[in-house]
Amino acid sequence: MALRSLDNALPATIERPKKITKVAAPAAKISAPAEVPRGSVMNDENAAPPPKVVEQCLEYTASEDLKALPDPETKIASLLEELESRDWLKVCAALNDVRRLALHHYSYLLPILGNVMLVIVKAMKNPRSALCKTSIMACTDIFHSFGNILLSTSEESAFDQLLLQLLLKASQDKRFVCEEAEKSLEKMAVSVPPLPLLKKLQSYVNHSNLRVRAKAAVAISKCVSKMGIEVMKAFGLAALLQMSAELLNDRLPEAREAARSIITSIHSGFARQNELKVGDETSDAESWQNFCSSNLPPISAQSVAKIVSQ
Repeated sequence: MALRSLDNALPATIERPKKITKVAAPAAKISAPAEVPRGSVMNDENAAPPPKVVEQCLEYTASEDLKALPDPETKIASLLEELESRDWLKVCAALNDVRRLALHHYSYLLPILGNVMLVIVKAMKNPRSALCKTSIMACTDIFHSFGNILLSTSEESAFDQLLLQLLLKASQDKRFVCEEAEKSLEKMAVSVPPLPLLKKLQSYVNHSNLRVRAKAAVAISKCVSKMGIEVMKAFGLAALLQMSAELLNDRLPEAREAARSIITSIHSGFARQNELKVGDETSDAESWQNFCSSNLPPISAQSVAKIVSQ
C-alpha cells in the first residue's frame, strides 16, 4: 500500500546564517605636527608689509586761481570725450577745463554749452562727493560767464535740469556739497535775468521736498531784491504777493524768512510807485493795505501787513 504524505510532518531543517566575526580596524596613526625650527616665526616680522592702497585725492581750485589754457582750440576738440570718461579724476580735470574755458575763452565754449551742461547734470548726480562738488563749481563759473543768455537760447532745457539738481544738492546733508550748491544758486540769482529766472523758480515753491521749497524761496528772494517795480509788474505783483504769503506758512524757518524778504522788496517797489503818482492823497500804508486785502484772504493780508509795519 502506498504511503501518503502527512501534513503534520516536521519541516526540513533550516540552516541559519553564520555569524560573521567583526574585526576592529586598526586605528589610524596621527602624524605629529612638524616641528617649527627655532628662530622662525609664523608671522614673520621681518617680511615687508603689503603695499597700502593709495587714496586718490582732489584739490578744489577757486575761480580766481584758474589760469587761461595755452591752447583752447585743441582742448575744446577733446573736451566732451574727456567729460564722458569712466575715470572720475579725468572727469574732474575736464570740468576744471570747462571752468577755464568759461572764464577765459568764452567763445570756444559757447557752441557746445548745451551738451556740456547736460554732462554737468550727469556729474552732479554721481554719488562721489568730490565729483559732485567740482561739477557744481563748474555751474557757478558758467552762470558767471553765460548767465545773461542761458534762458534766451537753446540751452534752456539743460538749464531746467541744472536748476533742479542745484536745488536738490543744496538740500543735502553733506555740508561741503550743500554749501557749494548754495553759492552756485546765489551766483545764478545775480547773473541770470530776474524775470525769466523767477518764472523758473516759481514752480518749486510747491515742491514736495521741504528743503527744496526753502532753497527755491531763498533764490526767489535774492532774485526779487534786484527787480524794479516794472519787472515785478511784468511778472505780476498780485502773483508775487500771493506766492510770498503762501511761503509765510511754510514749515521751515528758512522759507518763512525768505518770504518776509520778498514781501519787503514788493512793498519797497510799491511805495516808490506810489510816490510817482500825482494827485493821489492816499497814504502809502493805506494803499498797501488795500492792495493786500484785494489780493489775499483776510488772515494772510493781516500777516503781510504786520511784516511791513514792524
